[in-house]
Amino acid sequence: MNKLENEFIKFWFENDILYSQFKRPTEGTLENIKEIINLRHQISGGKKQYWCYDFNGIRSYDIHARDYAEKKGQEYLYGCAILLNSHVTKFILNTFMILKNPIVPLKGFTNKKDAVNWLNGLSKE
Repeated sequence: MNKLENEFIKFWFENDILYSQFKRPTEGTLENIKEIINLRHQISGGKKQYWCYDFNGIRSYDIHARDYAEKKGQEYLYGCAILLNSHVTKFILNTFMILKNPIVPLKGFTNKKDAVNWLNGLSKE
């Protein structure tokens, strides 16, 4: 399976990296985050992936969605590069990840090429 989508997000593979992009602005509710994670699990086929997650379509992200993503969202991942449209948001996310020390490496980027290079670097470790 190389491509999978629902009404608000699409997933696809390029050069062994899983990509996603929102099709429209989306609220980060618990229900929507569950759908995103379930769809990612489906396309992953039970195998771990390197994921380039374009987060720019999320309008808001509620606490219940965040907690669920923290518990279930790290399954089937080697690492996750999150694309953001703000250097401030990137700085906040990366600082938080240093303090949080997640199970799966996760880092924010404002440039897709940098995100992909980081994921490729993880795959060589």
